Amino acid sequence: MSAAAPVANKKARSFTAPSVIPGFRVTFGFTIFYLSLVVLFPLSLLIFRASSLGLSGLYGIAVEPRVAAALRTSFFISFAAAAIDVVFGLIAAWVLTRYEFPGRRFLDAIVDLPFALPTAVAGIALAALYAPNGWLGEPLADYDIKIAFTRWGILVALVFVGLPFVVRTVQPLLAEIDSELEEASATLGASRAQTVWRVLLPPILPALLTGFALAFARSVGEYGSVIFIAGNLAYISEIAPLLIIVKLEQFDYAGATGIATIMLAISFSVLLAINLIQAWSQKRFGHV
Repeated sequence: MSAAAPVANKKARSFTAPSVIPGFRVTFGFTIFYLSLVVLFPLSLLIFRASSLGLSGLYGIAVEPRVAAALRTSFFISFAAAAIDVVFGLIAAWVLTRYEFPGRRFLDAIVDLPFALPTAVAGIALAALYAPNGWLGEPLADYDIKIAFTRWGILVALVFVGLPFVVRTVQPLLAEIDSELEEASATLGASRAQTVWRVLLPPILPALLTGFALAFARSVGEYGSVIFIAGNLAYISEIAPLLIIVKLEQFDYAGATGIATIMLAISFSVLLAINLIQAWSQKRFGHV
């Protein structure tokens, strides 16, 4: 037997190591079947339908002025909303993890509200709040600031739906970081900014990237909470999911399929890039 055989056998044993759930082949087969049925098969069907358009057809749809404007609105604002969620989600997770104060459990429960709240209800609530005669919209209107029925309204809605993803991803890691690390950093003469950048952020960076990816993915596909506050004006505040609905109502199935396929390709590329960065950060900084 060659020297490589024991190594191969060891790898095979580690790959199929026994666990509390018996039957690796059965569970692995069920996992592949379930993911294929729920995820891969619908996406494959979408790609198959879009293949009839060809690359030139997809490119022609993508460069249509209205489609291009809707794609830019969806992806750019989703990216901005996810970036905002990373900042304020980290702050919220830090407060909920490191401090004890009256009402902490209540605030902790509120974080999950966007998960349970129907998106249409969230959109109506945000539109009523930021409308020109709303509680926040009216005082903002005095300063000539308009949120509802503009792109700013889309940003507000996407920040609302994406914030829990960042908080719930980062919160467990912050709970595992011992506060003694901060005390040791201060003892060694580090400032608060140095402690944050060199001690706290490196171990939670992979979680932040994961939260960003989840918030971005949710924002790109968001529909219900956006249409009530966006204004839905073509070339200005129309999102790509709404344009897909418009194409379907016009019986333009080829156009709807093309837009959906383009969104799928862009989303997959962005998420793949984020996952590669996350894998690099895990290898570079390790886990908590």
